[in-house]
This record gives sequence, C-alpha cells and structure tokens, in this order.
Amino acid sequence: MKKYYGIALVLGFTMYACTSAEQKEKQAMDKYENSKLSLEEVEQQSPLNFLTVTGNDKKNLLGQTVIKGKLINKAKMVTYKDVDIKLFFYSKTGTLLQEDQEVIYEAVPPGATVNFKSKYFSPKGTDSISMKVVSAKY
Repeated sequence: MKKYYGIALVLGFTMYACTSAEQKEKQAMDKYENSKLSLEEVEQQSPLNFLTVTGNDKKNLLGQTVIKGKLINKAKMVTYKDVDIKLFFYSKTGTLLQEDQEVIYEAVPPGATVNFKSKYFSPKGTDSISMKVVSAKY
C-alpha cells in the first residue's frame, strides 16, 4: 500500500510540474502579446517621437528654393501616413522670416525612409531652412 502512495505522490508532483511549466509558458505568451499591443498604442499616440525629417535646399534656375528631404520612421510597429511638416525660413542672423507647411501624402512603414521634394519661392534674405514634423496619421 505504501508503494502506491509513493507512486501516486511522484506522479502528482510530475503532473504539477508539467502543468506549471505549461501555465508559465502561456503566461509569458500573454505578457508578450500585451506588451506588443502597448508598444503599438504608444507609437500611435505619439508619432512625433518616432518620425524624423532631414534635408537640404538649393536654388534652381527660376529662383525657387528646392528642398530635398528624408522622412524617417523609427517606430517598430506603426505605419504613419499624411505626415505634416513645418518649414522655417531663416536669415543670416537667425531671424525667422517665414513659416510654411508641407504634407507628405505617402505611407511610411516602420523602419523605412521616404524621400520627398518641394519647391518654394523663399523670402528675400533666406540663408537657411529648418524642418520639423508637426503631426501624422496612422
């Protein structure tokens, strides 16, 4: 009789250990899915933290300022679209001469870079141009 209690006890521990390992694996997968969802939510709520714009400018033969830029998406899960960029035109002394806005009507997948090109008649005395992302949709 004692043999049966011993065998039952060993089998009980074995089954408990297997069930416990399966439960831990299921809990880990649930935690992973929840963290993945929360990462996506964070990226959706704050696109300005994940989008970067860079570029350069030059004058063409017509006297227009041609801006060639790159829009970079550093997000891991969210594709942004209709990105609104604000342009600032500065003089040699750093005085803000004019502000303008440009919307890039393209989808920017996670980790991707989108090139864009715009032409403006910049104000007289413009020495430099800077850009920043104002908003985006997902």
